[in-house]
Amino acid sequence: MIRVGLVHNMNSTHGKVAASCISMALFDFYDTHAHYRTRLSLHTRDPKDDIVAAASAVLDLMEDEEVHAILGPQWSSQAKFVNDLGVKAQVPVISFSATSPFLSPRQRRYFVRTAYDDSSQVGWREITLVYEDTDYGNGLVPYLVDAFQEVDAWISYRSVIPSSPEDIDIVKELNKLLMIQTRVFLVHMTAVIGSRFFVLASEAGMMSEDFAWIVTDGLSSLLDPVSSKALYSMQGVLGVRPHVPPLESRGDFVERWRKLYAERNLNDEIADLSLFGLWAYDTITALAFAGEMAWEPAKSRYLKPNTSRNNLDFSSIGISEIGPKLLDEILSVKFQGLSGEFHLPNGELQPIAFEIFNVVGQREEIIGYWTSARGLSPELNVSTKVCNRALANDLKPPTWPGNTLKPPKGWVMPMLGKKLKIGVPKKDGFKEFFKIEWDPHTGAPSYSGFAHDMFLEVLEALPFAVPHQYVPYVDESRQRAGTCDDMLYKIKLQEFDAVVGDTTIVANRSSYVDFTLPYSESGVAMVVAIKDDERRNMWIFLKPMSWNLWLTTGLAFISTGFIVWLLEHRTNEEFRGCRSQQIGLILWFSFSTLVFAHREKVANNLTRLVLTVWVFVVMILTQSYTANLSSLLTVQRLTPKFMDVQDLIRNGYFVGYQGGCFVRELLVRELNFNESKLIPYRSPEEYHEALSKGSENGGVAAIFDELPYLKVLLAKYCNKYKIVGPTYKTGGLGFAFPMRSPLVSYISRAVLKVTQDKAKLDAIEGRYFRGQSSCPEQDAAIFSDNLSLSVYSFGGLFIITGVVSVSSVLLYVVLFFQSNWPSSSAIRPGDRSLRSKFLETTSNFFREHRLLGCPWKNGSKIALTSQFGSMEASTNNDVGVTARRQNKKERPLLMMHV
Repeated sequence: MIRVGLVHNMNSTHGKVAASCISMALFDFYDTHAHYRTRLSLHTRDPKDDIVAAASAVLDLMEDEEVHAILGPQWSSQAKFVNDLGVKAQVPVISFSATSPFLSPRQRRYFVRTAYDDSSQVGWREITLVYEDTDYGNGLVPYLVDAFQEVDAWISYRSVIPSSPEDIDIVKELNKLLMIQTRVFLVHMTAVIGSRFFVLASEAGMMSEDFAWIVTDGLSSLLDPVSSKALYSMQGVLGVRPHVPPLESRGDFVERWRKLYAERNLNDEIADLSLFGLWAYDTITALAFAGEMAWEPAKSRYLKPNTSRNNLDFSSIGISEIGPKLLDEILSVKFQGLSGEFHLPNGELQPIAFEIFNVVGQREEIIGYWTSARGLSPELNVSTKVCNRALANDLKPPTWPGNTLKPPKGWVMPMLGKKLKIGVPKKDGFKEFFKIEWDPHTGAPSYSGFAHDMFLEVLEALPFAVPHQYVPYVDESRQRAGTCDDMLYKIKLQEFDAVVGDTTIVANRSSYVDFTLPYSESGVAMVVAIKDDERRNMWIFLKPMSWNLWLTTGLAFISTGFIVWLLEHRTNEEFRGCRSQQIGLILWFSFSTLVFAHREKVANNLTRLVLTVWVFVVMILTQSYTANLSSLLTVQRLTPKFMDVQDLIRNGYFVGYQGGCFVRELLVRELNFNESKLIPYRSPEEYHEALSKGSENGGVAAIFDELPYLKVLLAKYCNKYKIVGPTYKTGGLGFAFPMRSPLVSYISRAVLKVTQDKAKLDAIEGRYFRGQSSCPEQDAAIFSDNLSLSVYSFGGLFIITGVVSVSSVLLYVVLFFQSNWPSSSAIRPGDRSLRSKFLETTSNFFREHRLLGCPWKNGSKIALTSQFGSMEASTNNDVGVTARRQNKKERPLLMMHV
């Protein structure tokens, strides 16, 4: 006989169910294994629910009965102390009902749990935890906190129910729950306290459609049946309980158990068989297997010290010889029990899956399953390897409190709380964003504007209601009471619960308030005035090319004409004549190439080369000029007066900004503007007036403000102003709340929903910015400070034509000097030097053309040079020229007629 102690509250329903299951387990096991050498001998003690009594009962069992194993006790708080006795005596303490995670077999050598650890059960982002102040209740809390943190959720409030509460204690806690904002409650209690808790919660009106209740397995009828009254009060509650695989043999067992239970408890209502009863049955089976394997007749005693017994001295406890081996054997046992597969890795039973149940009527309906590896799924298939986490939305829709299929919002303003006090700005300008108007008769304020409508849409998108009231931030005269920063700081002073308006998200403000995600993009930029439209300029035809390109082009025309004349005048009669005619021909020929109207024929190949390159240059120039002029005349070009912030600072210009906002700090601290050069304004009309005057006439050269306001200005005054320079990024426009406010995350998600709904967003913007979204003329215009073509654009062409022209001239001159260098006989005596020859040849080069085409006067004397030598010629009335040689040799006279 292997003596085993059973420590349990035998008067409780839980204890009665366990006792009957243990009795059946002993009978069934030894009926099947009659050939076994060993038998388990149970010695029962009933400590009720008292911790000290439980320890005393175990001590008595060890010293008087010399038990080699302890079954129980019922509560985790009892098992915690009893386990220390088990370690002392080397006696395994096997519990099928102590589920607190505080009791870990890994940390307690002789503790064995044949039930599921509560931490294996471990939504909404924010939840309230309600638990009893016992080891069973407290043990799960650290694991819940860790599990929630892993999924970015948190416990907003902990409601602790006393271990032995009166009804008034529970009601007080329920009233506290009504004061908080969270409406999702996770209840971790035993059926004894939990049944009373839900009855009182229903009477307090907390089982309505605004609430969500989740219970752990302690309140599942599978583990510990609750009363029918309590179950009726739990309508709509969701719960988690271990999954028990279906077995054919269990059906026969349940029928036999009901008969046995009725025989033993004649005056009690027949209870439902709980999972604890199945675990008790499997525990006895496992212990019987282990006892048979561990039994050694020579080592079946207690080794006791030679001391007298003292109830206050635990040193007198003996040591079980068979205890260590019995522990090893029970940890290695593995079989298919009534509760499923029985195996104790790490000293405790491991759950296969959990059932998600929903209390409907008088039953618990299974709506899905959960496993740690596969998540939620509508059906349980442990053999599949596919993760079913994506099927969570396919679960059967639960019935929520209030008999509705609509999920509770999970978060509302406290039923006994106050409305949110929301500060709103009083704006003197840019009322498209937020506008406050007071009724002249009643004095009641009314609100409108883009920010106001966005906030209302965001509230509609929330999964809960937010009662609120606007509080205008004004003084007694209904004027603005301070800056935007002052209004936001009222949140930290707890004068406002939030601020709604065109509030910009910037770093320094986030140190005392939390912002939601922006509902509108923003950034600080500079607006400047635009110069007049150049299409109204009578000299616009000069604009396509810059002055240096005009000058370079003119010089190129003249130089090309001169080079052509230089190459052609000696051999081409069309390029001869008097000086004035030659000059006119040079200018005419070069400029006539613009329209390819030159009539003069060229005879020199070098001239043709020069003209080929030049015509190509002229074609490029004329086409570019035509294109640029067409663009100037057909496309409106708006040229800003200023482009660089540093020019404003360097020249000491005045600039404007919107009064009462953070832009002033940006201009002074980041852009280094002189404070004396900053002028505050409050409306787009004031912006327009200041920019129109200019910095020299009492206005400003530029306006710095956030993009939403600048867009309003540009929409009202098309083609007058332009955003230039860099944009200084900000966080956008958002709503402000106190630090760590739970509303921020919900509002931010709602903002995303609204801003991503294009139709809804366009409708809101259309109410206040219709016709201001764009400026068609400005959108079609081109902004540029200088679009004239420059010399650099055509530098390559000018270099090519210059090189070709110069090379041709040099080649022509070299060839001329080579063929016309004077011989010694042609030089007058005494002028035999190289210099005289060079001057003579140069003179011949430029005198060759003077014979023809000039309007000679009657009797004019001219000098001729030919191969016959120098002559003098005179004109007569017959328009003839008579030449006479000036040398001494007699030669015939040369008569030439024009």
